[in-house]
Formats: sequence, C-alpha cells, structure tokens
Amino acid sequence: MVRGRIAGAPISWGVCEVEGWGLQLPRERVLGEMRQVGLTATEFGPEGWLPGEPEARAAALRAYGLEAVGGFLPVVLHDADTDPAAAFDEFAETCLAAGAGVVVLAAATGVNGYDLRPELSDEQWATLCENLDRLHDRAQARGLLAVLHPHVGTMVEGAEDVETVLTRSRIALCVDTGHLMAAGVDPVALTKAHTSRVAHVHLKDVDARLADDVHEGRTPFSDAVRAGLFRPLGQGDVDVAGLVGLLEQHGYAGWYVLEQDVMLDGAPQGEGPLVDVRASLAYLEEVAS
Repeated sequence: MVRGRIAGAPISWGVCEVEGWGLQLPRERVLGEMRQVGLTATEFGPEGWLPGEPEARAAALRAYGLEAVGGFLPVVLHDADTDPAAAFDEFAETCLAAGAGVVVLAAATGVNGYDLRPELSDEQWATLCENLDRLHDRAQARGLLAVLHPHVGTMVEGAEDVETVLTRSRIALCVDTGHLMAAGVDPVALTKAHTSRVAHVHLKDVDARLADDVHEGRTPFSDAVRAGLFRPLGQGDVDVAGLVGLLEQHGYAGWYVLEQDVMLDGAPQGEGPLVDVRASLAYLEEVAS
C-alpha cells in the first residue's frame, strides 16, 4: 500500500543545508504542518535543524507522531585524501537511534551550493565508486540502506555520471525526479532501465522549460529554484503517475518522499508551503490508489 510509504521532507518548507538558501522555518512549524496535512513520516532535513543528539532527535519527531525515514548526507567521495567513513558512521548511528533506515548519499563537490562542480579524473571516479561500495557495506552491516542521490551540482548529476556509478559500484539508487530532469535525464526512462537498483524515491514535479535552462547552463540551479523550477505533483512535466505505476508493478517497497525544493525570501503568507505539500499528497494518493 503506497499510503503507508509516503513521507515528507523539510526542503518542501524551504529548510536546506546550503548557506544563504533562504528563510529557514522553525522545526515546530514544519513538523506541526506535516502532521496537519496527514504525513506520518519524514526525512531529517539539514544538520542542525533537528537536535543533534540521536535520542533527542528521535524524541523531537515522536512528539509530532512522525516516523523517521533517514536523511540526506552530502559527503566528498572522490578525494583519496578524504575518508567519508567517520561522517557516515555518525549519521548511521543517528539513523539507528531514531528508528530510521535510509542514508541518502550525495557525492559532494566540497564547496557550498549546487551551481558549479569540477570535472573528475578517471582516478577520482575510481575513488568515488570504491567509497560508495565501502559505505554500502557499512550501511548493510548495521541493517541500514545506503542509496546514492544523483543531484544537480554534485559529482553524480547527469546520465553519464549515473551510468558510471551503476556500472562500477554496488550502491542502490535514489531516484529524484526533479534533479534528474534538471540534469537532462528522463527519470521514468532511467527507472525503467534500472528498476532493480531503485531503492528510494524523491518525488517532485518540474517546469521543463526551467529544467532545460539549468541543463543547458543558461540559468544557475539556485536561480531556477527561486523561479519555480519545482512544482507540486501533477502541476509540472514529470510523468509522476507513470513512474509510480512502473515501480509498483515491479514490486518496489520503499519510500516516496514528497520533496519540492523551495526558497523562502521571507515569512510565508497564509498557509505558505503547506498549500503545495497538500496538493502533492492528494495527487500521489489519487494516482497510487
């Protein structure tokens, strides 16, 4: 049943790890509105937004009746002089303490933001894939699931990057419909080609024109987000219904995380981001019924 596998994410309320992203709403409002709209689970959000101590983090979510799914962990994977294991282990222990099961990895560039990224050498690609396998094994040993999130402005972004990782590592895949489309990748086609590797899903709809501007380098990612790159489900150009149907037909049993990245320039008027979250939830429940 899909309804029991739908989760929220603080980024749908503009809460993000990137410095200068926009107004960061307090967790009391965001978690309260998650429950108000009917969500029963969430990813953690950026470091520092929830309490850092694992038991306190779990308690903060339980206070709003929310199950912990896991969360987003950007780590540098391509640098032979940087070992991601310590950061991964700390995050994994937090997941275990909160009853969460998923570590959503991103191959960070090592610089703030998602507007620029360097090119990797063959040696750096080898290091990245070796680190992914190491983290996959460390997660599995703890009973956790590690997935790689292709993400605009990280070292794994577009189709060639994803194929390299899927060919050269054992890591499972987080399909993020918005970031893939903004990188020039059809998320439904990618999922169809690699269904067995998909273990986690971030659902967002997309303005295809703005996504093309990002992919072609005409608009920085952050500017496109501010302009409305990501839309509520059913109000953009991603075949969300087709994607969900494909996954369910192939026995997908993971989470669908509603994750519409937004930037808030000031205090929201009226219900604010809750309006879009409610629309996305209603659409997903309709197409998955």
